This record gives sequence, C-alpha cells and structure tokens, in this order.
Amino acid sequence: MTEHPHSSDILAEINGGKLLIVDSRRRNGLILIKHFHAEFAGPGAAVGGVFDADSQQAIPVGDFCLVCPLSPAERQKAFGIRRHWVRLMEQLTAKPFALDRAQILLTQFEQYFDSETVAQIPDRALALLIGVFPQTIRAARQIDR
Repeated sequence: MTEHPHSSDILAEINGGKLLIVDSRRRNGLILIKHFHAEFAGPGAAVGGVFDADSQQAIPVGDFCLVCPLSPAERQKAFGIRRHWVRLMEQLTAKPFALDRAQILLTQFEQYFDSETVAQIPDRALALLIGVFPQTIRAARQIDR
C-alpha cells in the first residue's frame, strides 16, 4: 500500500504505465485530467496502465491511497469497477442543462465525500468531468450555499 501526498508522484506512476488500484477500503478517488476531458476513478477502480498514459494531471480526492493488484482476478475486478465509475459519470452528463449537471455532480460528490473535500477540488477538474465550463461549477457552488 502506497500513500501519495503529491499529485506529481501519482502522475509519474500512472504515466509510467504502472497499473494500480484506488484503495477500496477508503473514501477516496482520483480525477485524471486528460487533453479534453477528465475521468473519475473511485474506490476499487484501476488506474494507470495503457488507459491513462495520456493523463496530464492527477488530482487525489479524499483519504487517498493506491494499492498494487495482487492477482489477475483483482486486476479484472478493478477494470470492471473503473467502467462502473465511467458509466456513473456518463449518467450525470445525460442531463441537458449544464447547471443541472454541475449541481448533481456537486451533490453526489458531497454526499460521498464531504463539502470541505469537494470545495478543495478545482472548478476546472469538476467541469472536465461533466463537459461544462468552470464558471458553471462556480455558479453551482454558489447556489448550493
């Protein structure tokens, strides 16, 4: 089990092609910033390998920790969990109005983590997760107050 206090360390491991798993025993996740979008990998999800080699930034969320898969079965399970998190984000982006998407994302994240943790996530990172402008996230944060 490896603690990762610095996002640059996480990014180096991920861009190096190493396959890791977001610790499933903690309330944590990783936002991976790509060229034109971002992906959220929650607890139990695989990160790294060939899938995330194009990541430009890695933002740890919550009580963050990565672990190494111990078996091929654990790797397979982690891939399935990563797909699950991608589908959840797709469901959020199905809302036609950007402000609705932003409010739903903030609500979901605040329910899972807490409002202080979510407040620390950059607007740009949240915006890239659901295809809105950072200003839309800022506006949604103001409405939620």
